[in-house]
Amino acid sequence: MTEPGTGSGGRWGRWGSLGRIRWAWSARDAADGGRLALGTLTVFPVRVQRVNRTAAGWAMTLSPAAGLLLGAVAGAVLFLAGLTSMSPLLGAALAIGALALLTRGLHLDGLADLADGLGSARPAGEALDIMKRSDIGPFGVVTLVMVLLVQVLALGDIAATSSVAAVGAVVVATMSGRLAITWSCTPRTRPAREEGLGALVVGSVPVGAAITTTGAVALLAGLTGLPHSAAFALSCVAAVAGGQLAATALRWHAKRRLGGITGDVLGALCETATTTPLVILAALTA
Repeated sequence: MTEPGTGSGGRWGRWGSLGRIRWAWSARDAADGGRLALGTLTVFPVRVQRVNRTAAGWAMTLSPAAGLLLGAVAGAVLFLAGLTSMSPLLGAALAIGALALLTRGLHLDGLADLADGLGSARPAGEALDIMKRSDIGPFGVVTLVMVLLVQVLALGDIAATSSVAAVGAVVVATMSGRLAITWSCTPRTRPAREEGLGALVVGSVPVGAAITTTGAVALLAGLTGLPHSAAFALSCVAAVAGGQLAATALRWHAKRRLGGITGDVLGALCETATTTPLVILAALTA
């Protein structure tokens, strides 16, 4: 016999329908967030349908997936360069240049702006005003040159050892950079301004979601390094951890000086957590 209320229109049927509705809404939010992540963090043409706190939370949670895609393209550039007579250093320069093009230089711009703001040694309000200017000051120029130089040299050193390792390294670095964005948007942070990208995304990622994303990135980092060697796979996981530690230190300093997070700070954190793994992997594969 069928228990009363357990048919398609009964109690369990109603709960089953609600479960499907909730899953459908969750899937829609995730899809909207994925499109927003690609539209914000890359040049890939996507149609962004919703821009709100829910979509922003999903976008920042899924930002390492955008990093994975960016790293795959840059890795392809590096691999193709290795098939020719190009030097490892030139191939690395082309790969890093491709990343700048694929992101519209968004994170590099944020890095330069934060360097100018912090380098001014002005109070928070004045430093934020400096960061909003369209020009780049001496601190920003020097920081950009140094960071790009370090990225190219580190990736070039890895490529000179193994093209497979270099492709894995650039993928790991781009995922690590975007993972720093995920953690910077948890409720433990606050925006420095009431408007702008920072105000929209900061605090939108639950800590549990950030932890889950971190686990996924660590797993992917290990799998990415495995084609070269098991030791390199472990180094890739360690490199991600090092990238997050470096980004955490910069985030703490930016929050202390500026009172919170802005879009420029997110860009600087991304570049910091991208550069650090490359340096770590270059040192470990030397």
